[in-house]
Amino acid sequence: MAEESTLFGAELRRLRRKAGLSLGEFANLAHYSKGYLSKLENGSKPARPDVARRCDAVLQADGRLASLATPRKPEPATTEVDSEDREVWLMNLTQGGSSWFRPMNRRDALALGAGSLMGFTLTGQGVAATAAEQPAVDLFRTLFENLRGLAQTASPSVVLPSLVTQTDALRNLAASAPERTRVELLALGARYAELTGWMAQESGNDQSALWWTRLAVDLATEGHDPHLITYSLVQRAVVTLYREDAAQTIDLSRRAQRDRHAPGRVLALAASREAQGHALAGDHTECHRALDRSRELFARREDNEGPVLGTTTVADVAEMTAGWCLFELGRPAQAVEVLEEQVEALPSTALRSRARWGLRLALAHAAAGEVEQACALTERLLPAVTVVSSATIAADLRRLTRTLARWHTHREVHDLYPRLTAALRSEAV
Repeated sequence: MAEESTLFGAELRRLRRKAGLSLGEFANLAHYSKGYLSKLENGSKPARPDVARRCDAVLQADGRLASLATPRKPEPATTEVDSEDREVWLMNLTQGGSSWFRPMNRRDALALGAGSLMGFTLTGQGVAATAAEQPAVDLFRTLFENLRGLAQTASPSVVLPSLVTQTDALRNLAASAPERTRVELLALGARYAELTGWMAQESGNDQSALWWTRLAVDLATEGHDPHLITYSLVQRAVVTLYREDAAQTIDLSRRAQRDRHAPGRVLALAASREAQGHALAGDHTECHRALDRSRELFARREDNEGPVLGTTTVADVAEMTAGWCLFELGRPAQAVEVLEEQVEALPSTALRSRARWGLRLALAHAAAGEVEQACALTERLLPAVTVVSSATIAADLRRLTRTLARWHTHREVHDLYPRLTAALRSEAV
């Protein structure tokens, strides 16, 4: 790491001098202190990848500095579990009203013994008859859309119990259903499981998120829904993206795009995710290529592609992604221009999306040195951040807090900090 810091610092100093900038002038353009940049140049402090990308942008180094920065060590991949260990989930309810779920492999469940648990068993009475009724399938589909809407306005703790229960109900119904409804029930169950995985990730549990995504793939396979199988790669790329693993994010996204039979929207989402991976890696050229491909795929998607996969609240996913990629590539002022328009178009009821993208807009304002705008926007967003209780949004909130710390003497930052720290300490974060 010491050698990497020395190489980075020497190249940073060379490029700064080549650009004809004093350290103070460079600090004003990059919005980092002279002291911090001096430590980077003399190699006494390692450069974070996001700092390197910002310096790249200011000095027009075309990714040279990003390639020399110390990469964040990716977290180890979640260990796959065999089919026996993926079968059983226990739900616990307390008299106080709290509840929690825990996965348990079949062997442990059998060793525990159902007879040792106080409770009741759900019999199979009426299941086959219910499974044969099309109205039941239609109502489950309506319930899914309602739960997806609730996921935008409530904490994962509110949504997950219903999702887990309904996924299990659909699996049981499919086991007793005639062929004409069995496939439909399995495909719908896969959508429930995929949404459950997303909510698990929002709760901060990546391992559970991957568990439910694998279950979604299993159900989609039985339900003859190959589109969701491909989309699962896009969802796995979200997990690696938040781990700041650019290589894995790019690989998973490209694997999804190899499925030429997938709906245009799935391929477009995969291209958007690939662009974010390239932005993390500081690769401007490949990032913009992926974004162009994403725009083209979104533009030509068919209206008859079936139930919408991915976000339903962002009007222009490609442009919203482009805004965030500009930020990651060290161009916060340009990111603000794109994100402001897209965030304004979000529905007022989509609290999760408004909190997520609003905080990213605030972060872009802060990184561009627009401290007052960043603080004012964050102040308005904190109530929504608390309501939706998202681990991924909390990561952006921590990043924003670190960024604002550069201006800790500003009155706006000083006044906002108590609420920021309270939000970071809360159970929601």
